[in-house]
Amino acid sequence: MHFRGQLFSSLSRGMQSLSLRQTSTSKGLNYLTIMAPRNLWHMRSNFLFGSRCWMTRFSAEIIFKSVSFRLFGVKCHNADSEPSENEDLLNNLLTMGVDVDMARKRQPGVFHRMITNEQDLKTFLLSKGASKEVIASIISRYPRAITRTPENLSKRWDLWRNIVTSDLEIVNILERSPESFFRSNNNLNLENNIKFLYSVGLTRKCLCRLLTNAPRTFSNSLDLNKQMVDFLQATCLSLGHNDPTDFVRKIIFKNPFILIQSTKRVKANIEFLQSTFNLNSEELLVLICGPGAEILDLSNDYARRSYTNIKKKLFSLECTEEEVQKFVLSYPDVIFLAEKKFNDKIDCLLEENVSISQIIENPRVLDSSISTLKSRIRELVNAGCNLSTLNISLLSWSKKRYEAKLKKLSRLA
Repeated sequence: MHFRGQLFSSLSRGMQSLSLRQTSTSKGLNYLTIMAPRNLWHMRSNFLFGSRCWMTRFSAEIIFKSVSFRLFGVKCHNADSEPSENEDLLNNLLTMGVDVDMARKRQPGVFHRMITNEQDLKTFLLSKGASKEVIASIISRYPRAITRTPENLSKRWDLWRNIVTSDLEIVNILERSPESFFRSNNNLNLENNIKFLYSVGLTRKCLCRLLTNAPRTFSNSLDLNKQMVDFLQATCLSLGHNDPTDFVRKIIFKNPFILIQSTKRVKANIEFLQSTFNLNSEELLVLICGPGAEILDLSNDYARRSYTNIKKKLFSLECTEEEVQKFVLSYPDVIFLAEKKFNDKIDCLLEENVSISQIIENPRVLDSSISTLKSRIRELVNAGCNLSTLNISLLSWSKKRYEAKLKKLSRLA
């Protein structure tokens, strides 16, 4: 310990005689740059400033001989500090009319980048017919768009034009869903997926629907998309249908999200539909290519729980098993309704003197919110309508169509 104290004391005096100096880099980088001897391998903290230190491979020659120096940096960590934002970027975005608060909430990491391409993005989109307001909206909702290079943007745009017929149409899609275009920058993967999906019989219209509704389809690896298409084609053949291309096209058009689901989930839901409703192959094909296609997206556990609740509620109202199955098969979307929402809507209609048999015959009335159901029923009663004999399907009609029918019924009354 005595020798150790002497050694450090000597070292301190020796280092002082070497006029060791310090400089600092820009504040934002949080680095301290000092002069250090080459044979000092590692310094945890600078003992010249009163901190503890440890060293490896210290040579006593440093005290007695002239020493060569080189710069090295020590990063000064502050537990409370946060990475500073790029002020030039913030000023540019504000000038462009971007909602910086919204953008910061959505993708805060973008604001710490030192290199961004917001001006190039603006120039590119202006050349395609986008307004300044639309560009600002795109960046506000998907800030990562400003990280794309002009070359990447141009290539991706050209690939989209293989699907979308005009620049203006792409601009409109970006305005509605900027993520669909900017989510990925892997243009080779996009190109391969477009070629593959065309090769399995999907039309331009179908691919456009995928781009706008399920853009992750094109971010999937090519192998994942192939697995799902192969699975759907095999399912088609196992059910006795001899046109797998037509089958795949119908399912994807009805349910554009299916390619971003797992084959395990889709298989479990097909088996659920077939076993629950005792469907033969032909009936199952009609269901999953038509009104039941969207059910294939659901968690299988959720689908089963939802159907169990529907049965329980309708059985409590003295419906038969046959009536329950007819109700669900004529309106498979009812399975998407949460337990409470389904029960509340049924109770609302019953309280307004609509019979359960009317609901079974017109299940789409459950599309409407409870407030809409109540207000329309009140208007119909005030117009002199007898709900027990009325075709209640108009409770779920569009506003324009419903109001025209209400005027007609009012005149008749």
